[in-house]
Amino acid sequence: MAQADSKVLVLGALAGVAGISLAVVCYQSLRSRRRGSWPGLYLNSTNEHAAGVMVTAGSSLPHGQTEVLERLEALIQCVSELKDEMKALKNALPTLQDQVREEFVGRSTAEGGAHRASPLLRTTPMRRKRAMSAAIGARAAAQSSEEAESEGGYMTALTDSEDEELSDADEQPVDKLSALIEKIDRLHQGTESDKRESLAILLEQKEEFGENSAFLWRLVRAYSDVHDVSFTMEEKKTHAEAGKKVGEEAVSLNPTCAESHKWYAIMCGIMADYDTIQNKIKNGYIFKDHLDKAIELKPQDPLSYYLLGRWCYAVAQLSWIERKVAATLFGEPPSSTVEDALQNFLKVEEIHPRYSKVNYVFLAKCYRDLGQMDKARKMYEAACSMNSVSKEDEDAQKELDSLCPSLGV
Repeated sequence: MAQADSKVLVLGALAGVAGISLAVVCYQSLRSRRRGSWPGLYLNSTNEHAAGVMVTAGSSLPHGQTEVLERLEALIQCVSELKDEMKALKNALPTLQDQVREEFVGRSTAEGGAHRASPLLRTTPMRRKRAMSAAIGARAAAQSSEEAESEGGYMTALTDSEDEELSDADEQPVDKLSALIEKIDRLHQGTESDKRESLAILLEQKEEFGENSAFLWRLVRAYSDVHDVSFTMEEKKTHAEAGKKVGEEAVSLNPTCAESHKWYAIMCGIMADYDTIQNKIKNGYIFKDHLDKAIELKPQDPLSYYLLGRWCYAVAQLSWIERKVAATLFGEPPSSTVEDALQNFLKVEEIHPRYSKVNYVFLAKCYRDLGQMDKARKMYEAACSMNSVSKEDEDAQKELDSLCPSLGV
């Protein structure tokens, strides 16, 4: 049975017990009044009136009332049996809570983020508590029997423990991770110091959330951000190596997360600046494989197509010697054309018009290489119309300036 169905079953059973208990209270009150109206015969061994065993003169009751009492007696028996079932259900609840926790963890990994507890899980204990409080209050006002009181005590204890477990074990970690992810995503869009702060916060929280893929791929992204804003070659290489290692963990943890594949591919591309020739070529193959997987899992992500366009353009520019080295080391050299690169850059523009300044730069390069100068100049003008708001934009502007002679502008 699914966890949500189990919760609904428990809620329904509890509501039923509350209603039946109220009926029992009415019955107890009615029976007390009837004892006052039709006193029983108290006989001792000498057949005299005295304290002893009470025998209610049932024959003195009207027929309709007798039938009602018989039905209520049967109802009490049903309540007793239902209590036994509820006890068994109570014993199963601890395992159910563990399953709910696992479900929350699974949801936060697949979608690159964190999910909150469902409204049913958050409100069910409170609805139970309100229903049972009303029932307990009614029983107390009517001076309910010991059996009814024990039932109410059991239900109250169950509700309190569930409130505590849901609050401490399920909602708080999920809410904490969601708040962390929201803050990290905001810092990612910020200044250089914001990016460094983002990495520091993620490293502090890695021990707690290191088994969550939404957390891990953001840590990889943070390493990439800090790499880009670092100044020394040693610092850049340190962040690149650490980011690639975490990227491997993220992909291994959740192979169906597109963001994990994409950012692992990015770190492999970054490492090309610090590796040997052999490792550069190897990382190029890894880059392409994981980028293809990211696009397969998330086909409307413009960044993935931009990166694939960059890969295609770089491969198209490889010299004959570089291709020979790749073929010698890996059997088959990477293959792509400027036309392939152009189609990927155009896909970026299709998904997200005016996505970035640098995408227009590479569109201009592709059209220039293909001899389509009018289109190349049009892309050049589109790039110039966009403001430089990041370091990447500033680098793109430098490339635009170097394109001017070849474009005749």
